[in-house]
Formats: sequence, C-alpha cells, structure tokens
Amino acid sequence: MFYARLGQRIIHILGTYTPSGVLYQVDMRLRPSGASGLLVSGIEGFSDYQREQAWTWEHQALVRARPVAGDPAIADGFAAVRRRELARVRDPEDLRREVAEMRTRMRQSHAGAGDGSFDLKQDPGGIADIEFMVQYAVLRWAREYPALLQWTDNVRLLDELAAARLLASDDARFLKDAYRFYRAQVHRLTLQESPAVIAREAVDFYRPGVARLWEALMET
Repeated sequence: MFYARLGQRIIHILGTYTPSGVLYQVDMRLRPSGASGLLVSGIEGFSDYQREQAWTWEHQALVRARPVAGDPAIADGFAAVRRRELARVRDPEDLRREVAEMRTRMRQSHAGAGDGSFDLKQDPGGIADIEFMVQYAVLRWAREYPALLQWTDNVRLLDELAAARLLASDDARFLKDAYRFYRAQVHRLTLQESPAVIAREAVDFYRPGVARLWEALMET
C-alpha cells in the first residue's frame, strides 16, 4: 500500500503543469497488465512479465527505457532484465511483421494531419517511423552486437548500427538529421502550446527519404 501511494504521488508530481505545459505525460495504461495491473511491481515480477507475457511492442519500449532516479540496486536489476529481453533469440521475419503491424495500427488510430499538413510524430515518414526502425534493428541484432544494448537514444543507436554495418552510413546519417530536425520542430511547437503539425512542404527533404528507408527495411 505504501509503494502504491508513493507511485500515485510520483505520477501526480510528474503531471504538474508548468509555464511550458505538462512536465511529463504519464500514460498508466501502458504498465504491465494494462489499466487493471498493479501500479508497482518488484524486479522479479517485472522480469517474469517481460519473459512470459510481454508483447513485442513492450520490448520495443525497453529499447528506450532507462532508470533516472532511485536505488542503484533496483536500477542494476532493471538493467539486467532489459539486457536479457533485448538480446533474446527472435525470428527475424516474425519480428519484422509484428513491428510493422504495430506501426500500421498506430497510423490507423491517429488520423492524418490532412490539408497539406504533416504530423511530425505519426504521419508516414515521420518520427515514429524512425523510432520503430531503430527499435526493430535493436531487437533483431542486439544478441549479436551487444554494443546496441549500451544506449537508449535513437541518435547513438543509429551510430552503433552504422558502426556494425547493419545500416549504411549515409542512411544512418540521413535518419539522424531527419530525427533531429523533426524533434527540433516538435520542441518549438510544444513551447508554443501547438500540436506537432507543420506544412507538408517543410519536410519534403526528409519525409520521402524516411518513407523509402522504412519500406526497404520493414516491408521487404
């Protein structure tokens, strides 16, 4: 009960409204077992869930997951679970299909910006496509290339994919540039309290290239 109440308090603090908007948006529906799951679980319970019940998209989330505060022993335990799950043996084609299907569902659940506009996060050729490609690559190759387990951010993961020759250097550089450009636009719009939508022609340099790489990696 103590830890459940502590968790609720932390969520409340993270959702604080600041002059720049909500501090952190926390979606508790994404926890293990969904909205009906426990608010707090121990390392062993988390480990069992990840090993026996978690979906591929939940392992995708582990690619970006990292401890930011708390007991070092808990952080070490989480890191061990993360490394194990990201490096598990997977069938490449099943993995590709599951990641692509999840991306399709995301696109279907988020209506396109329309009217010559571009949703930086969700439209084809945007941020989500880059993130899903990186997550797919980590889940596919982390067992053979442990350096992929070291980082949680997309830019350094793209560097590692290029260093391991799993992704062409020019393609990795292009995706990094596109990701940085998209994120800069999102941050600017967030500070203006505006949705992450811009004119489609403003991304004509990056959008087709990201879409091309998505097709080459995820739809071949």
